[in-house]
Amino acid sequence: MKVLHLDTNHPLLLEQFTQLGFENHEDYTSSKEEVEKKIHLYDGVIIRSRFTLDQQFLDKAINLKFIGRLGAGLENIDTQYAKQKDVFLASAPEGNRNAVGEHTLGMLLSLLNKMTKANREVKKGKWDREGNRGVELDGKTIGIIGYGNMGKAFAQKLKGFDVEIICYDIIGGVGDDNARQVGIMEFQQRSDIVSLHIPETELTTGMVNEEFINAFHKPFWFLNTARGKCVVTKDLVKGLKSEKILGAGLDVLEYEKKSFENMFLQKPKAFKYIRKAKNVLLTPHVAGWTVESKEKLAQTIVDKIKARFC
Repeated sequence: MKVLHLDTNHPLLLEQFTQLGFENHEDYTSSKEEVEKKIHLYDGVIIRSRFTLDQQFLDKAINLKFIGRLGAGLENIDTQYAKQKDVFLASAPEGNRNAVGEHTLGMLLSLLNKMTKANREVKKGKWDREGNRGVELDGKTIGIIGYGNMGKAFAQKLKGFDVEIICYDIIGGVGDDNARQVGIMEFQQRSDIVSLHIPETELTTGMVNEEFINAFHKPFWFLNTARGKCVVTKDLVKGLKSEKILGAGLDVLEYEKKSFENMFLQKPKAFKYIRKAKNVLLTPHVAGWTVESKEKLAQTIVDKIKARFC
């Protein structure tokens, strides 16, 4: 089979595909339009987030048998249309779930203990102990929205803390020994900390909005290591200003482009606010982006393609 690699990944992907007898072609610079002119030559495509594989693209990929997506989400692929055309979809949430769990926990502890603020102040010669007094996790109720690979990984990382963990998911029966599944009303009544671990779909886009935030009974800390467009940033800012949201850790932003280019060309008021807010911690969509996950993601895709076609 001929495979077109559209994004760079761990070398093992090319090496092991070659061992399986696949013919690898790499193209990391051509435009989508240029790729569409030759995609009919390929049986497989490997992509991260470079561009969207929509109906037009898939119609031109007349020999396509599989798409390997090096990551968890499939929002840059028209999954329904791909399935109609009997194209096998392989994503790799197993490859970076541990990284996301660790990153989310790190953001939470940093937020509660004001580590970023304290670090910045001390380096400037300011020694403010009272202004950097932290908050403990002990006794808190942590609510996880979306209890799949990433949500479960975060819950597992919390096992060493004396906390209650609850989860909310549109799929029933996903709770386990690490998190008790509850309905949305109990979730919004009990949560002290809310962590988002959902895919970007029509149902979840803009889900965290003013109405959603105000339905919580208590002020809460908010974490998003899932997808930026699931949160309405201007409503998040309203929550921060009113102190309904005590602080936020955001690895993803509503304003991201799928290719993650030119992030800071967009300057809406809400974006300016969170960039300056002392109780907001930002990272550049790297929760699942570790040395180890790079290898795990590639190996997961190889294993799934091999199981299906070899």
